[in-house]
Amino acid sequence: MNRSRFCVIATGVALALAAGPATASAEVHPGAMTFTEGAQCTSNFVFTDGSSTYLGQAAHCSGTGAATETNGCDSQSLPLGTPVEIDGASQPGTLVYNSWIAMQDAGETNADACAYNDFALVRLSAADAASANPTVPAFGGPEGLGPSEAGLGDTVYSYGNSSLRQGITKLSPKQGVVVESAGNGWSRTVYTLTPGVPGDSGSGFMNESGQAIGTLSTLAIAPVPASNGVADLRKELNYLNNSGVLSNVSLVEGTKPFNPDLVSAILGA
Repeated sequence: MNRSRFCVIATGVALALAAGPATASAEVHPGAMTFTEGAQCTSNFVFTDGSSTYLGQAAHCSGTGAATETNGCDSQSLPLGTPVEIDGASQPGTLVYNSWIAMQDAGETNADACAYNDFALVRLSAADAASANPTVPAFGGPEGLGPSEAGLGDTVYSYGNSSLRQGITKLSPKQGVVVESAGNGWSRTVYTLTPGVPGDSGSGFMNESGQAIGTLSTLAIAPVPASNGVADLRKELNYLNNSGVLSNVSLVEGTKPFNPDLVSAILGA
């Protein structure tokens, strides 16, 4: 499969789009833009281990190689401890986990994990953690962590927030469908009404019940053009919690119930 990761990098024409966070909102929430040394991505969900609060993003958001470098077992990343700017935050967060780094440190040999485990955590400052809102904009939820099984035709929901949309928030809520499972359950191939674009990387996906199931990882060129690769969140969290880097990390549920009505989500965006 020909795939590429698609954060926005602050080079060439993308410089103006990824130079830094937009005007801060009142709080950090899923879908907030993150900026890791100029690379712009979209956060997915809020997580906690009982003592710290984290915002999830894609591992490749801190990648230092080319956009075609998607194998986490040989692609390089900025180190843990790298500051990450976050829309809505009063101060930068800190990169504290990156699946690419964890797999390389562990000498991972599972080809599916190497290809699809694309997850990172940014620790929020105490002040920003206190005001963080775990609710997904427009849709509400998440309603817990969903299963890894990906059924052909399953409906999925996501919220992308790339600056390439020029601030048109009504284009952010997305509904799509699973067209195949990949990597022995490590990933789903998904079509959405409007496909993910550069800057949407890392954004979260929920199933029909509002459960968090995945994180946007790659844009597929073949065999399913314009589809998106959505890494399996349950597997990513299991890997994290067994990595020795962090432990007992779990998803924080939203404070508003999930509403799968796309029209309402668009009108309310």
